[in-house]
Amino acid sequence: MKTRSLIQREQKCIQPTYARFPVALVKGKGSRVWDLDGKAYLDFVCGISVTNLGHAHSALVKAIAGQAARLSHSGNLFHNPLQVELAVALRKEAGFASHVAFANTGAEANELLIKFARRFGAPNGRHEVLAFHGAFHGRTFGALSASGQLKLQKGMEPLLPGFRHVPYNDLEAARAAVNRHTAAILVEPIQGENGVIQGTDQFLVGLRRLADRQGLLLMLDEIQTGLGRTAKPFAYEHLGQDCVPDLMSLAKSLGGGLPLSAVLIGDRATKAIGLGDHGTTMGGNPIACAAGLAALKEIHAKKLLANAAKQGEFLMAGLRVAQARHPHLIRDVRGRGLMIGVQLNQPSRPFALALLEKGLIVNATADSVIRLLPPLNLSAAEAQEGLGLLNAVFDKPPLVKAAA
Repeated sequence: MKTRSLIQREQKCIQPTYARFPVALVKGKGSRVWDLDGKAYLDFVCGISVTNLGHAHSALVKAIAGQAARLSHSGNLFHNPLQVELAVALRKEAGFASHVAFANTGAEANELLIKFARRFGAPNGRHEVLAFHGAFHGRTFGALSASGQLKLQKGMEPLLPGFRHVPYNDLEAARAAVNRHTAAILVEPIQGENGVIQGTDQFLVGLRRLADRQGLLLMLDEIQTGLGRTAKPFAYEHLGQDCVPDLMSLAKSLGGGLPLSAVLIGDRATKAIGLGDHGTTMGGNPIACAAGLAALKEIHAKKLLANAAKQGEFLMAGLRVAQARHPHLIRDVRGRGLMIGVQLNQPSRPFALALLEKGLIVNATADSVIRLLPPLNLSAAEAQEGLGLLNAVFDKPPLVKAAA
């Protein structure tokens, strides 16, 4: 079967909720993937920051296959040794967390954050969550209501009440929005879906201090930034101890490519949720936890945080050279570690398609941003190759039709 035939079959049976690229991926190894027609690509998206160790990593394959041969599922009616082992590892990784709760997806983890906020604030009549324009927290109704993007919410009204949105990186607006109903602040240290917009140090530290003064929970959404993407285990660690959260959501790369998410819970919040207040059939599945443990061990054993910093600096420097060469085309280059956004002065999807044609997979987001999310074990040669393909398209950009 070829790609065109597959797409035709898909159109007859799959509800069209994704603007997919015209490629069907069927195999991967390291930073490479291959499509149904046999074409190879360098993967600079990693399933949107999911396969941080690349594809078919030997340690992950061994962990997944070994656990599948022993026990694939038990449900949360029973104790799960692998959940305990992964929770202990995550507590050690984060430091602030006393407990961990597992789920399957980032949206589910953020739903639990909202539950914590409601329960935490309930004794004092507080229920609102302060969130930010441009945020993306997921597509379930609570997470969608917390997201600050009208384009995603249009036609879905009425949304879940209890959210107040203010501009990102505007600390004064956040202070002004806090009132007697506010229970928590929910924020991404870097807004990924909105085009790799980084929270300033002043803004993020200011939110922590605001939460402390007002008796609020500070909840960080590190679903995309967590576990090494920014060259530290968690993005808040770039600020030392000045923005340590009360709760934090993780997902994407946590399961090494399998569905797994978690909420890390600090001492102030842990008593807000108890027996019977939350549940999941599949969350913390033994196979997913085995993969998560293997991924965490590999990140440290192979010093992948340092590699992410090194290759990220190389790519950012090269992209800024490209910006200087094409100022009419490239407005900004921004990011941290291997989470990079290239802000264009025109729509980014034609560039993503042109790069796909050349054999490089990137993501087009926020209308005019190319988002790069390579694996943390990206080699220097692969970084050079990817930069070369990006430059080839910047030097001969695709024609973009003017809006009618």
